[in-house]
Amino acid sequence: MIDKKQAFFENARLMSEELGIVPLMYGSLGLEYLTGKTLYADDIDILIPKEFIEKRWDEFKSVLEENGYTLTDESEHTFDKNGVHYSYAGIEDLESFADICISDIAEIKKENTRFKLLSLEQYLKVYTASAKDGYRTEIRNKKDSDKIKFIREQLEI
Repeated sequence: MIDKKQAFFENARLMSEELGIVPLMYGSLGLEYLTGKTLYADDIDILIPKEFIEKRWDEFKSVLEENGYTLTDESEHTFDKNGVHYSYAGIEDLESFADICISDIAEIKKENTRFKLLSLEQYLKVYTASAKDGYRTEIRNKKDSDKIKFIREQLEI
């Protein structure tokens, strides 16, 4: 089984070296990394500057494809490598979606790789906002409510 955290770090190094991106480890994998608890992330969610999705998509896509990633869903900006799905979205959307100021997000350096990681309080904002989102309410409501409960337990709220 592929170690998704290690796969994230390989991807983050590539984005840093080739594109100058400091990615945000997002979703279940980021929450798992932050808490040290196994949450069985299905995929790797990564937030990057929107410009790479909107204005520099061809360049971004080329760098990934040249390094063994296969585009599997262009509308969702999802790639696959070695059976692991990587989905990308714009980090700037956190402000309007969950009221998280980008400058307040911690930057970490591990294994000579810089990446961003939300705090537990920021994750609580994200999953609370997600629980109100139409698609996520229908498809992922139980998982989101479980994560909200888990985060609250971690924060002892």
